[in-house]
Amino acid sequence: MTHRLTMLHPIDPRGSKVGGIETHVRLMFERHPPDFSVLLVGVDERGDLELGKVVKLPVGDHTIDFLPVVHIPDEEIHGAAKKLWESVTLRFALGALRYLPTIRKLGAAPLATTELQRFEFAPIGRMLGRPVVQLVHGEGSRKDQMDSLIKRFWYINAMNERIALRLASRIVCVNQNIIERFKKVMPQFVAKSELLTVSVDMDRFALAPFPQDDVFRIVFAGRLDTFKDPPLMFETMRRLHQARDGRFEFHYIGTSDPHRFAEFAAIESFTIRHGFQNSDGVAAILRQCHSGVLTSFFEGMPCYLLELLSTGRPIGAIRLPQFDPLIVDGESGFLVERPADPAAAAEQMTAAFLKLFDDVRSGRLDPAAIRAKAVPYSTKVQMPKLFERHRELARA
Repeated sequence: MTHRLTMLHPIDPRGSKVGGIETHVRLMFERHPPDFSVLLVGVDERGDLELGKVVKLPVGDHTIDFLPVVHIPDEEIHGAAKKLWESVTLRFALGALRYLPTIRKLGAAPLATTELQRFEFAPIGRMLGRPVVQLVHGEGSRKDQMDSLIKRFWYINAMNERIALRLASRIVCVNQNIIERFKKVMPQFVAKSELLTVSVDMDRFALAPFPQDDVFRIVFAGRLDTFKDPPLMFETMRRLHQARDGRFEFHYIGTSDPHRFAEFAAIESFTIRHGFQNSDGVAAILRQCHSGVLTSFFEGMPCYLLELLSTGRPIGAIRLPQFDPLIVDGESGFLVERPADPAAAAEQMTAAFLKLFDDVRSGRLDPAAIRAKAVPYSTKVQMPKLFERHRELARA
């Protein structure tokens, strides 16, 4: 009997929205097992589809049912909204409510579940009348730097979180810190929570030897949100270019405009902006680079980090606890504790990157050993567990 999985997320599977959550959603509908069929309720970026009408869409080796519920142009979907009525999340939620009877009908089956990535959609997910798996990706707090409206309407986000966790049949957290927070402030939800990070497609992000030339290349993939601390990232890249007498390149994969950060002007001349890339494109660029960089104030579990490691590439990062098992000094990169002074942080990151490149050039870093760090997070290890959770809930 086929299991019907309904996913609600503001994404156009034909579009260019990038991020860790989007990578997870795409992996779910690209890699679902034979006993699953997927209904993706999403967004029409191109404006060429009829809202509320399902279309069959080929994705990889599968075909999914795609139901667009709102038109949001590509140029509006990538940035963080500044006003509430511009919010992609709000516009998508209103569209889903408008077509709720259609979603209920299309998702109905003797074995059926719903998966959500955002707290705001929890009431809609529950109204579908099926067990809900709620993924919790982020762990930012009110004091953290961020671009999204969550910063201004933190009390609404906190309320949405509690509602979503209460309504969920199962809560899946992408790092242990989230569960530890539940234990402290919401212990009633711990029993139905479990740890399962995002996954990496290790077939697509295949092992590759390091480039052999003397130009040090560092890559970053994702949105340049404020919480990613682009000023620190860019200042570190500037210092590296200077320290290596110009034998350095910074590669950016993503659709954000880096010019809104003043620090980008100093590195624009040696930055290669690749724009949107599908997974194969990202994999090809990672193979051309020596290392990645992460300077975020907070994270869930970045897909980009796992993709780097899977390719055999080390990473330099500002330390977050969930990185500890993955980024080991002398094996897969380095971690720097964030100093209070941004200049000190850039100085420490620069020195560590220079040492890392020496280790790459001397052969002290082994791409195969780096790749081994990603194996526990591979789609073949982790995704069967998540699909099994859906099966268990549907049977129960």
